[in-house]
Amino acid sequence: MTLSDDKWCFACGPENPHGLHLSFRFEGDEYVCDFIPQRCHQGWAGVVHGGIIATLLDETMNRMLCDSGTPVVTADLQMRFKHPAPVGVPLQVRARIRERRKSLVRAEAEATLADGTVVATAQSRLMVGELADAGR
Repeated sequence: MTLSDDKWCFACGPENPHGLHLSFRFEGDEYVCDFIPQRCHQGWAGVVHGGIIATLLDETMNRMLCDSGTPVVTADLQMRFKHPAPVGVPLQVRARIRERRKSLVRAEAEATLADGTVVATAQSRLMVGELADAGR
């Protein structure tokens, strides 16, 4: 599978005016994303939409591999929501690799509030692809 990046990814694309514009960093073996959800990210009043939480977890696991030189797409994503995430309160997502094979990588991530409360956890299987350009 050949992958191409036109910088319009909803989660991290700098060219997408409606995207989340996420940024990431490595901290040891973990890949970290900090995000402050706004009202436009809510589902119920004052609560971050679960799809936004899922996007944060999925993208952090995916980008962890892409930024390490292994372009991937999500093959399977399993989520567990544990606590509501309030709008306007910083979230941190931490991802790590669980297992690496030739064409498949297993990863896990969790989203937490600043006080350590776990909002959601996720596990994914990521399929390795090839970049069509120097993108990401």
